[in-house]
Amino acid sequence: MNISEIKDLLTQFDQSTLTEFDLKDNSFELYFNKNHQVRGQNVSTAEVSTQKVLTPHPANLGWDNESFDASTITPVSPSEDMKSEGTEIVSPLVGVCYLQSGPDQPAFKKVGDRVEKGEVLCIIEAMKVMNEIVSDVAGEIVQILVENEQVVEFNQPLFIVKEG
Repeated sequence: MNISEIKDLLTQFDQSTLTEFDLKDNSFELYFNKNHQVRGQNVSTAEVSTQKVLTPHPANLGWDNESFDASTITPVSPSEDMKSEGTEIVSPLVGVCYLQSGPDQPAFKKVGDRVEKGEVLCIIEAMKVMNEIVSDVAGEIVQILVENEQVVEFNQPLFIVKEG
């Protein structure tokens, strides 16, 4: 299964009334969940919203999308020393994050760029709708926490902005 097929499945799942989707094919396993509980665990909503998982994007690691094996990816939680000081700009929805307005366009913002309140930082595509994500604060971008075309979750940190 390639990345575009996974993105299509995620979009269809997001638009459906299904609350869980589980796909297993040999060593490949894909699981989507809209519930407030994690598979086999009784977790409160507050615990789920603060859980952070980073997953590498295969296209940005030089992998061939056709031979992508999701079972080899191990989620990693960022340690405290990996985080930069500043205000987190988080995703208000689930979708595909674009850091530039088009494939041949420059990035909206890079690390070190100045950003003003209300300025566009990225676009998140959800259900074929492009949603501009704007900065809540003015300052300097000190960290970009996502890759271009990465699927992002609700409330996932996207940028860290040092106010001032």
